Amino acid sequence: MNEAPIKKSSGPPPRLSPWIIGIAIIFVVGFVLGMLPRWKHSNELRAETTALSVPTVIIAKPIPGKAEGGLTLPAEVKARMESPIYARANGYLTKWKLDIGAQAKAGDLLAEIDTPELDQEIEVARAGVEQANAALALAKVTAERWSELLKSASVSEQENAEKAADLKLKKANVDAASANLHRLEDLKNFTRVTAPFDGIITARDIDVGDLITSGKELFRLADTRTLRIYVRVPQSATRGIAVGSLADMIVPEMPQRKFPIKIVRTAGAIDVGSRTLLTEMEVDNTAGELVAGSYAQVMFRDGAQDPALVIPSNCLLFRAEGPEVGVVAPDGHVTLHPVIIGRDFGKTLEILSGVSTGDQVIINPGDSLVTGALVRVADAKQ
Repeated sequence: MNEAPIKKSSGPPPRLSPWIIGIAIIFVVGFVLGMLPRWKHSNELRAETTALSVPTVIIAKPIPGKAEGGLTLPAEVKARMESPIYARANGYLTKWKLDIGAQAKAGDLLAEIDTPELDQEIEVARAGVEQANAALALAKVTAERWSELLKSASVSEQENAEKAADLKLKKANVDAASANLHRLEDLKNFTRVTAPFDGIITARDIDVGDLITSGKELFRLADTRTLRIYVRVPQSATRGIAVGSLADMIVPEMPQRKFPIKIVRTAGAIDVGSRTLLTEMEVDNTAGELVAGSYAQVMFRDGAQDPALVIPSNCLLFRAEGPEVGVVAPDGHVTLHPVIIGRDFGKTLEILSGVSTGDQVIINPGDSLVTGALVRVADAKQ
């Protein structure tokens, strides 16, 4: 006998206990609260690691140097003409006429030299001229006689030719003896030492009785009525240097006095050793206020130029290609710029080319810095 299936009741499903739900919520909240600090710390650590991987640099911006009203450079004052006076003849100094500081005119007698040996040589040379003239006279008579005898065939043509040649030889001997005598007489003229131009005696290196030999300096003569001023102008300032330009000269002994000078010539080329242009100027010194050989300073009136940019000295990188600086772009990437250095002021340097006023130049760049490197610019407060 079959039994009918038992039907299950379709009542409401059983509900979770409120305690279980509360525990689950507390567990989830605790898990979230526990993981949040770890997640935050992990993000901070990741950000810090990323930040540390990009080097931080300090930057400086190029600024214009101090603008000056004109270019001031050291100068050397020299006489317009200065010459040492040497002895040409050998002998003993018998007297000298002018001492240091004395004014001399061209042709003035400065000293006299006694030359006994030269006097003897002149006497010998004169005797030699007389001998040569006597031999020439005899050779001339003989040649004329042989020429007449040749017409009557009394002598051979060979003998006549020999006498004619001997006459030419005797003439040459006379010329040689006369030239030697003239040389000695000209040398005798050097026993009187005279001034070659107007000037002042600045040195006297002799005294009476001194043995004078050829090449010994006796005096030094300088024409100081007009002085020459020599200045070496840096290459960066040569643009304003032109012949005819005016300038002012100051000497330390008269700091309140300015002497007007004018550029008369330049070397026309830059000295490769010093990178300067040798410039010559002249100043009137008829009053004798200035002393040749002095140190002075020259202020160029037309020397005012746009000042060069200045950066700290520790911005430079010295590479095989030459000096460079690292410039940071707005996106943080570095570009190495080759630069030309001007004057060195110690803590700062003049930069003639390679950077501009808006560039961010890295201070104390590392030796490994290359173009394209990513850096972070430090905060100014930091």
